[in-house]
Amino acid sequence: MKCVSSTPVSEYALGMRSYFPIALVCAFAAFSVLVQPAIGAKADSELEEVAQSSESELVNGQIAMGNKYYFGKGVPQDYKESVKWYCKAAEQGNTDAQIRLGVLYGRGDGGQRDYKEGAKWYRKAAEQGDTRAQRSLASCYSSGNGVPQDYKEAVKWWRKAAEQGDLKAQVRLGIVYSDGEGVPQDYKEAVKWYRRAAEKGYSSAQSFLGFKYWSGQGVIQDFVQAHAWFNVASANGHGFASESRDEVAEKMTTEQIAKAQELAKEYFEKYQPKK
Repeated sequence: MKCVSSTPVSEYALGMRSYFPIALVCAFAAFSVLVQPAIGAKADSELEEVAQSSESELVNGQIAMGNKYYFGKGVPQDYKESVKWYCKAAEQGNTDAQIRLGVLYGRGDGGQRDYKEGAKWYRKAAEQGDTRAQRSLASCYSSGNGVPQDYKEAVKWWRKAAEQGDLKAQVRLGIVYSDGEGVPQDYKEAVKWYRRAAEKGYSSAQSFLGFKYWSGQGVIQDFVQAHAWFNVASANGHGFASESRDEVAEKMTTEQIAKAQELAKEYFEKYQPKK
């Protein structure tokens, strides 16, 4: 099922839309208060009331209806019906709804996988500056899902997100510069992007930066710095950073390890994730 045109809502309704992180999509189950389980005509009446208000007033209500059908909260689970409601909000420019459609079509929920349609909705949100959509569109170009594979185009969209401060995109730019995928290989540029995200407390970036100091790619090889960054990444929850720290420690003196531990304390206090 694809979106069909619908009547736009008022400028007031557009102004009332809210922007929730896609990772918190399950939190929309809280909107279940809008539709309570009921019996017979009462249930139909309540659903119709919510449907009418969502169409005429709030884009958020349309997203809530989409979520209710997607998760089957208070109504029978119906992916096609969820698409219908997400489309109503997406066509009015709501980036959350556009991203939800991108995810839904990409995953093929309800047997309606359509990478091209998914990429279309990611693009609409990406062109509005949504960094989540920019990352997703970049991944489409990198993998060739829904669009012709184009590494340079992927880098363009990762850069747009990275320059807005998106930490995942910054790490991804570090990876493509390190691997030379869609850009000339440039270890110094990779280190620059890893460092930006690492200094914002992103543990994956801290681990990648540790590897660069360990290998001497893009920076002067420095086991003390490598050990320190691995230590910080581990303290911030990175799963494999402690193993890397222990491996590099085998090449270090006792004095170097002590210095690295002091440096890690300084970095850990200075470069914490934003709450």
